[in-house]
Amino acid sequence: MKKLRYAGVLTAVALALAGCGGEKVGAETPATTGGKECGTFNLTVSPWVGYEANAAVVAYVATKDLGCKVVKKNLKEEIAWQGFGTGEVDVNLENWGHEDLKKKYIEQEQVAVEAGSTGVKGVIGWYVPPWMAQTYPDITDWKNLNKYAALFKTSESSGKGQLLDGDPSYVTNDEALVKNLSLNYKVVQSGSETALIQAFRDAEKNKKPLLAYFYQPQWFFNEMNLVKINLPPYKAGCDAVPAKIACDYPPYDLDKIVSKKFADSGSPAYTLVKNFQWTNEDQNDVARMIAVDKLTPDQAAEKWVKDNESKVNAWLGK
Repeated sequence: MKKLRYAGVLTAVALALAGCGGEKVGAETPATTGGKECGTFNLTVSPWVGYEANAAVVAYVATKDLGCKVVKKNLKEEIAWQGFGTGEVDVNLENWGHEDLKKKYIEQEQVAVEAGSTGVKGVIGWYVPPWMAQTYPDITDWKNLNKYAALFKTSESSGKGQLLDGDPSYVTNDEALVKNLSLNYKVVQSGSETALIQAFRDAEKNKKPLLAYFYQPQWFFNEMNLVKINLPPYKAGCDAVPAKIACDYPPYDLDKIVSKKFADSGSPAYTLVKNFQWTNEDQNDVARMIAVDKLTPDQAAEKWVKDNESKVNAWLGK
């Protein structure tokens, strides 16, 4: 959700610390798929509820309609890519850019392939709660952020303004942006999507200053109309050198990545994954059922599938 862009090759230390929920690539025997039967496929699940919504619906359809066994693996984005080569990860349903990883695993090692767009459009940026934009209308221009830095000081920001980020594994250019735009701010990790949402709720309710990283699609925008900061406009190539980034995040056409072995397997699950496409609104509907209504992923998926049979039939090639 949804997501760090690492410029370098993953280090052995990063691999050893991999995976939320304690899972690591190499922890299980690779699954197999083959022939025209679905068999088993391994689906990585990244740590944001929008991705969980993708996984819930695809796993539900694969299980109920195709008779597949779906093994979900909770892995950080960049860590899951390693599994394409070992057979331990077959499917990533929501990739946020990661051109460096595409080059390594698709072009160089040739163990993964692109499987088309999810249809979901991703946006990353800096946001303030509605009350701040109303009280300080010019705060939405990044050039005015230093003027308001003192408002955002916290016990963790070392005397500077705090810029609150999410899970450390998310795609973020924030350290470089703060440095290259000469902003008197310090990036502080909240640790999770849930922590970011709670911070925005608290800030709006108690009129507390908050500047934070956030993203779309995200069901929370239906609850609170967060206001985006206008950073220097994104232009093609302005993020080519990660350390020198001084522009806004690019628009993301979120895509699917699968292992080459899975793509060549003949499994109907690959056809389902390749055809899987929905909208930001679809994802947000399922995500909200999971995050707010407290339905299990299966329950949320079942409800959405029953209400959207025509979309599901298209994925199945009916």
